[in-house]
Amino acid sequence: MFKPGRSLAAGAIALALMATTTLSWAQEYGQAPTLDARVEAGELPPVDERLPANPYVETMVDGVGKYGGTLRTTILANGDHYNLTRTIANELLVRWNPEWTEVVPSLAEEVIASDDATTFTFKLREGLKWSDGEPFTVDDIMFWYEDVFLNTALTPDKNPIFVVGGEPVVVTKIDEDTVEFKFNSPYGLFLQQLAYGQGHLPVIYPKHYLSQFHEKYNAEGIPDLLAQDSTAADWVALFNSKVSVTFQPPYWQNLDLPTLNPYVLTVPYADSDRVEAVRNPYYWKVDSEGNQLPYIDRVTWAKLDDPQLMLLRMTGGELDFAFRHINNSTYKSVLFDGQETGNYRFVDVKDLPANDATLLLNLNVEDPIKNEIFNNKDFRIALSHAIDRQEIIDLVYVGQGAPSQVAPQPEHELYNEEMSTQYTEYDPDLANSMLDEIMPEKDGQGFRLGPDGQRFTINFMVADVFGLSYPDIMQMVQQYAADVGIDIQIRTTDRARLNTMWYANEQDAYIWNCVGGLSEAYTDVRCYIPFQKADIFMASKWSEWYSDPNTGEEPPQRVKDAYDAYDAVKAAVTDEDRLAKMKEFLAISADNLFTIGISRPMPKYMLVNNDIRNVVEGIPITGNLWHPAPTLTQWYFDR
Repeated sequence: MFKPGRSLAAGAIALALMATTTLSWAQEYGQAPTLDARVEAGELPPVDERLPANPYVETMVDGVGKYGGTLRTTILANGDHYNLTRTIANELLVRWNPEWTEVVPSLAEEVIASDDATTFTFKLREGLKWSDGEPFTVDDIMFWYEDVFLNTALTPDKNPIFVVGGEPVVVTKIDEDTVEFKFNSPYGLFLQQLAYGQGHLPVIYPKHYLSQFHEKYNAEGIPDLLAQDSTAADWVALFNSKVSVTFQPPYWQNLDLPTLNPYVLTVPYADSDRVEAVRNPYYWKVDSEGNQLPYIDRVTWAKLDDPQLMLLRMTGGELDFAFRHINNSTYKSVLFDGQETGNYRFVDVKDLPANDATLLLNLNVEDPIKNEIFNNKDFRIALSHAIDRQEIIDLVYVGQGAPSQVAPQPEHELYNEEMSTQYTEYDPDLANSMLDEIMPEKDGQGFRLGPDGQRFTINFMVADVFGLSYPDIMQMVQQYAADVGIDIQIRTTDRARLNTMWYANEQDAYIWNCVGGLSEAYTDVRCYIPFQKADIFMASKWSEWYSDPNTGEEPPQRVKDAYDAYDAVKAAVTDEDRLAKMKEFLAISADNLFTIGISRPMPKYMLVNNDIRNVVEGIPITGNLWHPAPTLTQWYFDR
């Protein structure tokens, strides 16, 4: 039975250096040979001056590695910026330990939580530096909090991991290296939330660089900066063009943005056919012998338009690592046969989301007729019964999967068979009878008419992402829906265009995968309730309201009840109480049937060059658990 790591929030727990090994010898650090000439020329300080006083000591899988080499990987050409995030960007105040069983310090070397789980104090490692050599201190965290998070122009929607009971966190500077996060009510899940990808927010805003684009700090200079940038209409647009809260472009376009990540962008995710990042000379982690990480000199991504091109590059030996878009049952046999020519091996991945293919009707769609019908639970139930899930699994996923709604995986302590299997039986007769109660009238082609007398049509946005064959699945769903009188029109797009539509609330519906099946079941509930505006846009106006009741649209009581139930999960301090509260929350979520799941996923894999060492087997990669970024720094070529 899978159980998540403890929240480590109760009992005034001090997490002092639990994630690291203290270096017992004289601090004679090593560095990559590629940096030697820069140090000798005076372009860089010596390595011991670039590292913090107590650097993070990484736990190695196979042992101390070797410096050098370029990691060749790949990325889709449009809207695949998360591929960059998952590879080289996941530096946080706290992180999961190598076994993914508990939260331990990272950028912070000590964390103290109050007995009532309302107050969390972080002491940063002394001497941390941004990639340009400037100090990283509590002032940078306060810049995020005071000048970005609390600024409604820059942050109109508060990320819910920093909000409890509708009240945002209060962040206070204690000294240059110590900062306090305080909530108005218990938040036993906070450290777990902070250890996932969204926990990056407090540590990606270098004040010394970004303040020049902020009206508060450079009001007189802003007009000149705007005159140099024809794409920015005001200071808010200018600021946002330099950094992104979700690691979307422009984050991966701005070469000047300092970072705490192991690699620094040198070729942006723009119009060229590749992306490149090189080692950060001020990176703050070392191995057990004091060698500064990362081992690999640079990472390059080949930008390709089609997953099948990725497949050809991998089997042809042109890539050293691939995960997204081709790690599925459709391509597995071809990749298996190509291991010798491609010089790679399969590495098991615990990438088990709550569902591989989920229909997401926009419950806040602007069209009033669609809004009324989408929010009719019986309509969603009828559509669910109209789908032959097993046929989809057999034909598209080569029999790999199981019919399921969005739900925790069977090996998780939260698994509930009733939740997973409700309304998954293929029963077009039942679907027809239920739809006859909602939209009994049909046109001459047998399609149902809405209350306005017009054919009721759902425009489904479909992007071919993750290698999950969404266009093929939707063509089958389109026919199942037509069999019960529902007209679905498929609108193909790329992820970049879909991103634009999500944030503008312009989509009727779309198909996506759903997180929260295994590692993140407690913390990433985007598919169980409208939680935050990040990939899952089933009801963005309700999400906004949940983050800040002064914004968005107040949801109906049934949705408020779901929010209240999850707030109780967040507040729970003990594991036992949290488990009980989470079960209550999931029952309420299941009763709402916010989404329509199709297939429970099977375990996936990633492909890694045979010469690469220190690769974690069974690494969890899903949703906001951005991997292999936390362990990529220890990868090395054994050649």
